[in-house]
Amino acid sequence: MGIWDRQEEYAGLPVFRFDLERLDPETVADLPALPAAGTAAWCVATREDEEPFGDVWDLFRTSVDTTEVTALLIGDWGAEYGSGEQDGSYPAPILAAAAESFPKLESLFFGEITAEESEISWILHEDISPIFRAFPGLRRFDVRGSAELAFEPIRSDELKVLRFESGGLPASVVESVVASDLPNLEHLDLWLGVNGYGGDVSMDDLAPVLSGERFPSLRHLGLENAERQDEIAAAVASAPVVARLESLSLARGMLTDAGAEALLSGQPLTHLRKLDLHHHFLTDAMMARLKEALPGVEIDLGKQGDPEGSYFYVHVAE
Repeated sequence: MGIWDRQEEYAGLPVFRFDLERLDPETVADLPALPAAGTAAWCVATREDEEPFGDVWDLFRTSVDTTEVTALLIGDWGAEYGSGEQDGSYPAPILAAAAESFPKLESLFFGEITAEESEISWILHEDISPIFRAFPGLRRFDVRGSAELAFEPIRSDELKVLRFESGGLPASVVESVVASDLPNLEHLDLWLGVNGYGGDVSMDDLAPVLSGERFPSLRHLGLENAERQDEIAAAVASAPVVARLESLSLARGMLTDAGAEALLSGQPLTHLRKLDLHHHFLTDAMMARLKEALPGVEIDLGKQGDPEGSYFYVHVAE
């Protein structure tokens, strides 16, 4: 699933959408019956210029036994994307205030908003720190969009998956991630994006992750969607953290033969279970070399761009 598609599954559960249609007494009788609370990943959403997110949220809480909910997606909350203004419905404090009603919540996707609803770089955030403080038991946390996104470094023994989907990830976000104490984090994805949409992460910012000094339990690392994907590949080629990874993703970016050559010339990658390079600008000859050099590794080389073209681009920017 990409940013153009609604999630059909999250945290191993089918997604059930609880949106503003539930507020309409004339149509609610024709909507699907609500499943048992613990059998679905619940997506709560409204739309821009429609009913306030808080109204849908309140109905959700009174309609569903939230004490059994383990997975939650916060979709479109009706903000004026790209305007620089929020309407008071930013879900982070709303969700945090209801924390006692969600004692079993383990997985949270914050900003499950498709490109049709809003371009990823127009999703306007605020401080998401209240979520981490209110839900110390989260094991998985996904965030889409990064405009004005901020949070304080966190400490959690429970968090295993942390993902940031972005068209331009600010260095301040990576700094907070690196400063966080997450001894059991196994899966980290950072969509770095492009400078034009706020992606100003430097190799120095990534150094504590690549050196292996942070996140001792890390088994998957994704440094994706980057215009400087070749430079990242070269750094990864000698990064100590790679030796303990099971999977590595440099997908969605502007990877060319130069970056792939750096990977092949660096430390062995034959221990990896999977190497994800999809959406790239590699030549056919380089793709063949990668497959030959890593015969036991599952390599995703889908979505090949024109390596001789005049325009390279990341998969997700605006």
